[in-house]
Amino acid sequence: MVASFTTLDRIRQLYQQPLPDLLFEAQRVHRAHHDPSMVQMCTLSSIKTGACPEDCGYCAQSVHHNTGLQPEPLMNLTEVLADAKAAKRAGSTRFCMGAAWREVRDGAQFDRVLEMVRQVAALELEVCCTLGMLKPHQAEQLKAAGLTAYNHNLDTSPSYYDKIISTRTYQDRLDTIRAVSNAGISVCCGGILGLGESVSDRLEMLETLCKFDPPPESIPINYLIPIPGTPLENAPAIDPFDMVRMIATTRILFPAAMVRLSAGRTEMSDELQAMCFLAGANSIFTGAKLLTAANPARSHDEQLLDRLGMVPKPL
Repeated sequence: MVASFTTLDRIRQLYQQPLPDLLFEAQRVHRAHHDPSMVQMCTLSSIKTGACPEDCGYCAQSVHHNTGLQPEPLMNLTEVLADAKAAKRAGSTRFCMGAAWREVRDGAQFDRVLEMVRQVAALELEVCCTLGMLKPHQAEQLKAAGLTAYNHNLDTSPSYYDKIISTRTYQDRLDTIRAVSNAGISVCCGGILGLGESVSDRLEMLETLCKFDPPPESIPINYLIPIPGTPLENAPAIDPFDMVRMIATTRILFPAAMVRLSAGRTEMSDELQAMCFLAGANSIFTGAKLLTAANPARSHDEQLLDRLGMVPKPL
């Protein structure tokens, strides 16, 4: 359930309070709804890489950017199942499959993805997909196949969005999220810090998330990795405390949600990640890559959690 204060002014008041007060409130909310010692381990696999027609300014997979990424076709079922089984053995309880598509198209490739969802669900893993825009009947097919959650990020605020992406509107994103929610699939939706947006843009994104009914089950907060060849390759690093404040504010606004540290953990120190856990983050993506971006080694994640006295959340 979303907290009753969802106006932008109230969200700003939360975010701007002294950091000790903000962290105290976030910890109070977090402990009331979650075990603070547990972190859900998730794995994100790129099942179709590159050649995406979108022009997202941060993304290595766009055909509009010269990043040197070599496109790869849709993986076969055997490869995907091998990855999912390896993820489960390593402690992940959610397996997410990402395809560099602008939108899902009916036909043989989508049928293959539906079978991947069925087979991964049979492994008793939570199954998530991020495939681009969906139509209502496609969301219903994914639900019938056993999909747990669908990721479709807002990225930033409605007012800053067109500075980053021109090939898809904000309303397009909201329409896909509505189709997912109406099909009974959990919504995984968040954004990226470091796109050149203002603090107000970040808080406006949270305000938009507060309007979802039901609220998102999962909220990934990404820390931009500036990728050479993209328009944001020289984007300045954000203040680490801005990341902590964003995590804490998200936790307070969405008490029951999984707040996920997603892309960009390679840009974050262990100390910053620890502060994010204290602020209410309770999930990370593990494995060598996050789609195409580097990710901390699984052994490093295990060592970090051990140093903090934290443990992976069981399925």
